[in-house]
Amino acid sequence: MSDITPEKAPDPVRSGFDRWVVKAGQSAAWLVCVAMMISVYEVIMRYGFDSPTSWVHESVVMLVAVSFCLGGPAALASNRHIRVRVLYDSVGPTFRLWLDRFNDLVTFGFCLGMTYAAYVMFWGASHNPLGEWQLERSGTSWNPPFPALIKGMILLALAIMCLQALIHLVQSIKGKPAPAANDEGAA
Repeated sequence: MSDITPEKAPDPVRSGFDRWVVKAGQSAAWLVCVAMMISVYEVIMRYGFDSPTSWVHESVVMLVAVSFCLGGPAALASNRHIRVRVLYDSVGPTFRLWLDRFNDLVTFGFCLGMTYAAYVMFWGASHNPLGEWQLERSGTSWNPPFPALIKGMILLALAIMCLQALIHLVQSIKGKPAPAANDEGAA
């Protein structure tokens, strides 16, 4: 037997804020399990007791949408977003740092623009034409305000990503390179 233990891969999280985002994302991932459980409940009620529900479908869509929205900030926080590594892996550390700066600047600009678009979308879903607070509703028999709440979650997720991108840009300008993602188990 060998006393050699495999080296632990570096933490791909770039800041304390990213660490918080990853933990929040891991908690939000449980929403998919809740959605699955209430879907099973609906199947049992519909086919076992001939008593279908009016709230399950919209609730499942809401829960999965919230989980999906928070996946973007979690992927950005743990450096697991899509990245074309052909050029990045073939250059030295100085050029990589410049690529990090460029990537962080483009990411920040994109997130800033998308955050503004999400704000406009959420404003329209949360205010009537007179500018008064009135949440957009689904229009079904249950009629929850889920469309407005989902648009609010999109705004929140993009605002978080905008803040993350700004933090990453400042770090790369200061000369701190982006850590490599822990790819253990990846093919």
